[in-house]
Amino acid sequence: MASRPESIAPPEIFYDDVEARKYTSSSRIVQIQAELSERALELLALPEDGVPKLLLDIGCGSGLSGETLSEDGHHWIGLDISPSMLNIAVEREVEGDLLLADMGQGLGVRPGVIDGAISISAVQWLCNADKSSHNPRLRLKAFFTSLYKCLSNGARAVFQVYPENIDQREVILNAAMRAGFAGGIVVDFPHSSKKRKEFLVLTCGQRSTNASMPNGKDEDGESCSDDDMEEDENQTVCISDRHRPRKKLKGNKSGKGREWIMRKKDQMRRRGNVVPPNTKYTGRKRKDRF
Repeated sequence: MASRPESIAPPEIFYDDVEARKYTSSSRIVQIQAELSERALELLALPEDGVPKLLLDIGCGSGLSGETLSEDGHHWIGLDISPSMLNIAVEREVEGDLLLADMGQGLGVRPGVIDGAISISAVQWLCNADKSSHNPRLRLKAFFTSLYKCLSNGARAVFQVYPENIDQREVILNAAMRAGFAGGIVVDFPHSSKKRKEFLVLTCGQRSTNASMPNGKDEDGESCSDDDMEEDENQTVCISDRHRPRKKLKGNKSGKGREWIMRKKDQMRRRGNVVPPNTKYTGRKRKDRF
């Protein structure tokens, strides 16, 4: 089994001039990219009103997935961290606008202007710490938070991902939920080890409370219900779970009362720190509410 690209080198190094050109010239990869992009566009469920939408292609590479968006009549902005990939996209004269950017540092896009976002085989790269300053959880947080801001109310984002394991899938999904998204994982061909594809389908804004999750596809290309998928494969998060009331924080039961506070203040004074004087209110237990 070939090594995963993200395990070999950072994307801007792995996809150098040679690898980027090799990737783009492969007819097999071109076909796979087209199929995945068409499926992602289908899961976006854009309104069929004949009006072109402004879409975001995150990790656009050499523009293979963007071509599908252009063929469907939409405008798009492509972001990628590999200069070599973007140079090839320019050579191929793709119709979208191209940006050299690291999605782990957030998306520099104006709030509320994007009608939808897709990403093909890119988001799982954020789970790797390629530099000493990289923290995967913080990079995922920066990405999903900035994505949520730039999407219009009710817009969807669809990411085709190759999580290395269940834990990595959960890390990505939880980061999206904490950013405010609703949604979950849609699995196509769940019973096939070769054709299996996972899509993270997210909805942003208040309209997400009424959004329903699409079904995955089976071997015959038909929609498969949740009953057809094994429990560990169906990682969809119920939308209602995200909007449940937050649990109240439990009271402090560690016994840190007045004596403990007085003792700590004495320690601080002995260290030469400026400490407020003790009064009758020091360590007083407050009422539950004012």
